[in-house]
Amino acid sequence: MKWFFLALSRYAVFSGRSQRSEFWYFVLFEILIEWALFMVDHAMGWTQSFGGMGLLTGLAGLVFLLPSISVATRRLHGIGKSGWWQLLAFVPVLGILVLIYWLALNGHAGANAYGPNPKEVGHF
Repeated sequence: MKWFFLALSRYAVFSGRSQRSEFWYFVLFEILIEWALFMVDHAMGWTQSFGGMGLLTGLAGLVFLLPSISVATRRLHGIGKSGWWQLLAFVPVLGILVLIYWLALNGHAGANAYGPNPKEVGHF
């Protein structure tokens, strides 16, 4: 849970690097929270018939939008890539698969152009 709160506390920080743990735990808890809110939306009848997104789910999506982009940017920095590579998500299938692969890679040892390795500076 500490990784989730670390990512939230750095919600608009697009510089530096993030560990895989920070990124993937943030994604996990975001999915769990949005799933739980979807269940509440569905139980209350607040879901849209055309998309399935309800009031609470939509609000959570807006709340998590900026932190998601920033933690993914920092994660890409960890492997030496620019955060702009997230735009690959708009390329059907192949772009998303490439992004998932990159986000799962271990970060470069030592410092790179985006800063020191968070594992080496005692970031948890």
